[in-house]
Amino acid sequence: MEPVISLRRATPDDVPAVLTLFDEAVEWFVSVGNTGQWGSQPWSTSERQQRRVAEMLALPGAWVAVNDDGSVIGSLVVGEASEDVPPATEPELYVRVLIGSRRPGAKGVGRRLMAHADDLAREAGPGYLRVDCYAGGTGRLVEYYESCGYTRLSTFTVEDWPGQVLERRLPATGQPGAGA
Repeated sequence: MEPVISLRRATPDDVPAVLTLFDEAVEWFVSVGNTGQWGSQPWSTSERQQRRVAEMLALPGAWVAVNDDGSVIGSLVVGEASEDVPPATEPELYVRVLIGSRRPGAKGVGRRLMAHADDLAREAGPGYLRVDCYAGGTGRLVEYYESCGYTRLSTFTVEDWPGQVLERRLPATGQPGAGA
């Protein structure tokens, strides 16, 4: 049976749970030899990362995914792109953060959140989304976004962190494939 996942706006009370999601991800990345994406230290032990997550979750485009017992199993933040990526040439909705739990009960949460980003882009009108991600390591993160319907657009580097910008155009409402 598929887990029941519901979405709601993030609140300041969600900061510890979202920090735990980042800690899970860092622990897994370290276990597979990828310390280039988010380092090797738990985010919950860093005042800088605690502040960063609190600021992200205070944005109007911050959402959390919860499972049927109310546990936070994912988070999505949409809004404007950071200054590190090339600016868009048209109106867009930018996926600033996507994080999901690695726990078995959270299977599919990333795709559920990305589908929510599609819905938000339709509601806002642009029908155009961009996202950036870590382009180092095995490249599997870039491939994940491609599997969500995104295509590679451009690359960028922040210090020694390689990034990939991807884009997705949604079909106009009422067209075949709209709402998919």
